[in-house]
Amino acid sequence: MNQLSAEPARPAGRWLVPAISLAYLLFSRFLIGFRPEQLVLVGLCNAGYFLSATTRRFITGFSIFVVFWVLYDYMRAFPNYLYRAVDVAQLYHTEKGLFGIHTQGQLLTPNEFWLLHHQPWLDVLCGIFYLCWVPIPLAFAGYLFFSNRRLFFAFSLTFLLVNILGFIVYYLHPAAPPWYVQQHGLQFQPLTMGSTAGLARFDNLLGVHIFQGIYAKNANIFAAMPSLHSAYPAIVLFYALKNKSGIFNGLFLVIMLGIWFAAVYTSHHYVLDVLAGITIALTGIGIIRFLLAKSRTFNRLIDAFMQATAPAA
Repeated sequence: MNQLSAEPARPAGRWLVPAISLAYLLFSRFLIGFRPEQLVLVGLCNAGYFLSATTRRFITGFSIFVVFWVLYDYMRAFPNYLYRAVDVAQLYHTEKGLFGIHTQGQLLTPNEFWLLHHQPWLDVLCGIFYLCWVPIPLAFAGYLFFSNRRLFFAFSLTFLLVNILGFIVYYLHPAAPPWYVQQHGLQFQPLTMGSTAGLARFDNLLGVHIFQGIYAKNANIFAAMPSLHSAYPAIVLFYALKNKSGIFNGLFLVIMLGIWFAAVYTSHHYVLDVLAGITIALTGIGIIRFLLAKSRTFNRLIDAFMQATAPAA
């Protein structure tokens, strides 16, 4: 059977997918209020499921990423600063003590140093790198789905696990980003909107509002440590190496290093946040590798995903 044909959806899916979609919209309306992105997500999921056999397989596999998006979005209903004190001053002084740069008789954090020494070409380059933090993992996942589906599920579950670990740390240790100190000082005050910080220079230079639009919808402002921006490219590089992706391994390495630098250069993260993000990524990778090697239950989960996304006979 042609995989692009409109193969009928499985009986359970005909009602289950729309039912889950409706429940999601109603629950979201109650929890965080209606937002247009919710309709986009529901539309994509339903279109993917009902359009064809191939898109059904694809959206079933990418349901792991849908779970991540929903969890992240729902964090806005439970601001982490309501549960624990936000680390503002201690993190700033620790960063300065470990990575401070002496310049003109002052000791500056790397963020403060680059705030004084930013360059237009670096502003544009760092903006480009920062725009890669979600598209690159999703594009790589799409490639793996069609070329190495078992590795795709290992990668996707690692991505989800790393995010969950990061979210847990966000609530155990709320932390202010460097731009917060630059704009509001070392005393905590709750905020409801993020800041583009150094990325505003990218928008201004190119006459666009890309990062302004992104950070105005930030789900959690005091979630600077760990830097999941820094974790994602590390996961991509690890699985690209596992997949023996050739020249793309070098490209992913450059993007990873570029995102790490951009996170600090634009004052969105401290060096400590980046190191924490790398640690979270390695932890998530290690846990998934351990489960793949030791857990029959986990491998049966992978097998179930493989079967659910297998091409029609």
